[in-house]
Amino acid sequence: MKTIKGPALFLAQFVGDDAPFNTLENMAGWAGNLGYKGVQIPSWDKRLFDLEMAAESKAYCDDIKGMLATHGMEVTELSTHLQGQLVAVHPAYDEMFDAFAAEEVRGNPKARQEWAASQLMLAAKASKNLGLNAHATFSGALAWPYVYPWPQRPAGLVETAFEELGKRWLPILNAFDEAGVDVCYEIHPGEDLHDGITFEMFLEEVKGHSRANILYDPSHFVLQQLDYLGFLDVYADRIKSFHVKDAEFNSSPKQGVYSGYQSWVNRAGRFRSLGDGQVDFKSIFSKLTAMDFDGWAVLEWECALKHPEDGAREGAQFIKDHIIRVTEHAFDDFAGTGTDEAANRRILGLS
Repeated sequence: MKTIKGPALFLAQFVGDDAPFNTLENMAGWAGNLGYKGVQIPSWDKRLFDLEMAAESKAYCDDIKGMLATHGMEVTELSTHLQGQLVAVHPAYDEMFDAFAAEEVRGNPKARQEWAASQLMLAAKASKNLGLNAHATFSGALAWPYVYPWPQRPAGLVETAFEELGKRWLPILNAFDEAGVDVCYEIHPGEDLHDGITFEMFLEEVKGHSRANILYDPSHFVLQQLDYLGFLDVYADRIKSFHVKDAEFNSSPKQGVYSGYQSWVNRAGRFRSLGDGQVDFKSIFSKLTAMDFDGWAVLEWECALKHPEDGAREGAQFIKDHIIRVTEHAFDDFAGTGTDEAANRRILGLS
C-alpha cells in the first residue's frame, strides 16, 4: 500500500487580481503557510501559468517547480477543465461557453473546438515537462440536453453523440499517452461523462484507452444520489486523481435532485466546505488507501455558505487528518511463527 499525497489545493476558485491571489508564487506562499504541500494549477489563467510556454520550454517548467519548492510545494496536476469543456459543446450552450475560449475563436464553434483540442495537446506536453503523470479535465457534452428522456429521444441519438465524443478525444488521448500522462475526467453533471455508465460508454468509443481515466469527486455523486463508495470498488483501476470536496443533499416536499432552478444556497443538493457536508471521507480515504491510490488528495473549495479563505484553512487540516500513513507490517506480526513449506505441509496433514 501507498500513503496518499497531500494536502493539496486546486487554485482555480481562489485566483484574483489582489495579492496573494494574483500570482502563482504569491498563492504558493499563502497555501504553503496553510499547510498545503501541492497545488493543482488551472492552465487557462496566464496570471498563474503560461501553458504555451510550459509546452515549449522545460526550463520554464523547471523554474515553476523550483519556485514552488522554495515554499515546500509541488505541482499535483494541471487542469484544463474549461478547455476540455469546449472539446464538445451542444449548440444550446454555445453562447454561455464562448467566454471560456480565446477571444479570436468566440462565435465560431468549429474554430473554438479546434482551439480547445490544441490546448489539450499543449497540456500533454506541459505535463510531461513538469514530470506529472495525471491531468485533470472535463469531457464536454453533446448529449447532456437530452439527459431526461422526454420528449422521447430518437433511436441512436445518444450513441451518435458518444461516437463523436470518442472521435474528438481519441487523438488527444494518444497525445497524452505519448507524454506518459493519464487524462482524468471529472465525472460531473453537465458533462457527457457524469456517472459510471456514461464513462463506460465513452471508454467503449475510445477502445478502452489506457489513458482514459477518472478524477474522483464524491460531491457530484451526492448531488446525483449515486453510491460514491461503491463507485470506488467498481472503478478502482481507473481512478487516478482525487478532488476532496464535500456536499449535502436535503430533499423536501418541494424539491429533489433538480432543485427547482434555485440558487446554490437554496438547492436540495449543494456543495459545502470540508466537514460541513454529508460525504463519508473516512470511508473514502480508507478505500483509496486499500486500493493503492498513490495520487494527491486535492481540495476543491466550493461552498454555498462559508468564506473561501476559511474553507481553505480548515480544508488543509481536514485532509491532513484523513490521510492514512500506511502500516509497514501487519498488526498480528508479533504472533507470527515463522513456518516454512515443510511445516505448512505438516500442519495440513500432507507430510
